[in-house]
Amino acid sequence: MFDRIRRTCTGILGSGRPEAGTDRKRRTHNLFEAAAVYVAACAEDDQERIAEAQGWVSPEALSFGVSELACRAVIALARERDESPGAVARDLLGLPTA
Repeated sequence: MFDRIRRTCTGILGSGRPEAGTDRKRRTHNLFEAAAVYVAACAEDDQERIAEAQGWVSPEALSFGVSELACRAVIALARERDESPGAVARDLLGLPTA
């Protein structure tokens, strides 16, 4: 919520200011995009992309994004397999069924 307010205020306050000789084509990334790139890069052992994704957001935000991605992935696999999320999570980690 505060991020939305900050972005709105920045947009309003910065909209009338000309950029002093800077070319602002730098794209911002959200935590879910960073998490998706980070996890995919980890799966592919792509150290360059891992480092790039880590630089997009704070470590705390990246951790939250990775956790959210894991939850969504387990839920999607559980629905696809018609199993419980707990069973899928244990299977993905190679743990015995409870």
